[in-house]
Amino acid sequence: MLAPRGAALGDTFVMLPSSVDLSVPGLAALHERRSEKWAHPPDVLCATIAELDFPLAEPVAAALKAGIDRSDLGYAPPAPRPLRDAFAGFAGRRLRWEVDPEQLTLVPDVMAGLIELARVLVAPGESVAFATPGYPPFLKELPQAAPTRTLPLRADGAFELDALDAALASGTRVLVLANPHNPTGRVPPRAELEAIAALCAERGAWVLSDEIHAPLVLTGAEHTPFLEVSDEARVCGIALSSASKAFNLAGLKAALVATASGRARDAVARLPDLTDRAGLLGVVGAEAAFTEGDGWLDAVLAQLDRNRTLLGERLAAELPAVRWRPPQASYVAWLDCRALGLGDDPAAAFYERGRVALVPGPQFGPPGAGFARLNFGTSPELVAEAVRRMARAG
Repeated sequence: MLAPRGAALGDTFVMLPSSVDLSVPGLAALHERRSEKWAHPPDVLCATIAELDFPLAEPVAAALKAGIDRSDLGYAPPAPRPLRDAFAGFAGRRLRWEVDPEQLTLVPDVMAGLIELARVLVAPGESVAFATPGYPPFLKELPQAAPTRTLPLRADGAFELDALDAALASGTRVLVLANPHNPTGRVPPRAELEAIAALCAERGAWVLSDEIHAPLVLTGAEHTPFLEVSDEARVCGIALSSASKAFNLAGLKAALVATASGRARDAVARLPDLTDRAGLLGVVGAEAAFTEGDGWLDAVLAQLDRNRTLLGERLAAELPAVRWRPPQASYVAWLDCRALGLGDDPAAAFYERGRVALVPGPQFGPPGAGFARLNFGTSPELVAEAVRRMARAG
């Protein structure tokens, strides 16, 4: 029996398989990894890019090794039905999302899908909007597709619906929605998503819902897939997802675009063929993750829940001036460090004085001044060590 998605520790999580190995190697071994996250000097503790430090899920590792053993490293097929079926099953089991495999399209990654959709959907004189603080590639990469505008979030992280309505009235054609939100980790409630869908449908605009962190919703919150919100959402919405964040497969390049209406499917059909930019091992790994990875993912969610609690305890003890709202999803923490007096980019001080790397808040837009984002998808020991190192600078 699998633990229910997002269930609480102790009370409702069932016993997890003893074979799930989430042991994280020491800092020296982690620095042997060649991903961007670990491209720092060997004395630096890296808590930056949203990559997990845990070992791969065994079924995923086995599927990838089998692909290599059979020398199966060619091009990805244009419409891999096994992957589409696997994701539809995963979405139904874990996300309460009824997905039609016929309305799934393979793209290399979520950002590539967002960029190409913006190119298709935004006409001259129109714009694409997103909320800030926002995922840095929204600020850096979306402008190559269309003019962009940023929208404010309220102090509690909720959308400013009046600002969205004003943007739609003045030429915004596409809203890119991070659901759950990055960097705050907030999970938008259904009522908020309903209001966003209603506004965008009324104005004839599109919502591109980035749901890459949806499988990582933690105890106390419940994810609502945008395409399940309302009829308006199904007409104006297009969702994008991937195994990359939940199963640590970002480098393998495979994501899916999902639609739930003829209008949206017709829009996606206008995309250029992106299959040759996707990776066959990404397809293989994602298929294994979505079909056989539930036990591993349950163990990860349980560990992330414990790490979230530990992070709060250590911040309270060693850096009480840092304010934060514990994230409802994923493994990144949005830390308000303004009271420490470290300037607009406290991550720089943490790096130089504490030898711990966080993502600088200003990379998420002007509202990120004085903030930093910390990745706690690692061992409890490294979570505690990260805070100790931050305290040296703060």
